[in-house]
Amino acid sequence: MVNLLRKPNGNNGKVHDITAEDANWGYVGFGLYHLQLGESAAEVTGDREVILVLVEGKAKISGAGQDFGELGERMNVFEKTPPACVYIPNDESWEAVATTNCTLAICTAPGHGNYKACVLPTPEKVTRGKGTNVRYIHPIAMEELDVADSLLVT
Repeated sequence: MVNLLRKPNGNNGKVHDITAEDANWGYVGFGLYHLQLGESAAEVTGDREVILVLVEGKAKISGAGQDFGELGERMNVFEKTPPACVYIPNDESWEAVATTNCTLAICTAPGHGNYKACVLPTPEKVTRGKGTNVRYIHPIAMEELDVADSLLVT
């Protein structure tokens, strides 16, 4: 059985870096940055497409030769506001510069170059489950939203 519990590598900077290979997931990867005001993160996508999710806080984001400006309205995960998200295709690079303290998730999967870098549309809230198992999600990239080659993100 795959060990799903991954403890963070510190409190600041890249605190999670889980590749498909080292997690034995075979397909998706996940990273997480905790950035303080003024700090930056940058990566090359290689053969993987990426969706950057501003979990909380604000950052100036650029990638694939485009400047997407300052993004993010949700200052903590308990606000009922969807996160700002940016798609970056494979064989590109991206950078985020924190304009407030922020948490940035890096979701990856194999890319095929069929989509261009863009700010993704703001996802609508969807209700899942019944009774005591009700939960609310924001489908960022799901089957019905054609925004990426192979990446699914909620």
